[in-house]
Amino acid sequence: MSDIVKMPKPPYYAVIFSSERTKGDRGYGAMADKMVELASQQEGFLGIESARDEGLGITVSYWKSLEAIQQWKEHAAHLVAQRRGKEEWYTRFSLRVCKVERQSFFDVSEMDENHPLK
Repeated sequence: MSDIVKMPKPPYYAVIFSSERTKGDRGYGAMADKMVELASQQEGFLGIESARDEGLGITVSYWKSLEAIQQWKEHAAHLVAQRRGKEEWYTRFSLRVCKVERQSFFDVSEMDENHPLK
């Protein structure tokens, strides 16, 4: 599980990837780590949040523009991962691209010492 990412002021874009995995790793973990590493080096990448239980995984990546998303979609190593995902790692998945127009963020550690949760 990753941390909650603090984002710049909207608008920006979120790519929501929800998936159900096949059994076994077969290189999935290493490839997932490599994709995060490569995506974070791409122009327009803002951050990523991910969570997975035994059945459902949800990864949300954040981007400055639709063009940045398209460039990542077409990245050579990402194309390999997409192919392997369909052939080896996923029983099904969905991908949604959304424009973020409003956000809010709460972090109790940023509250003063009088906050009731501190």
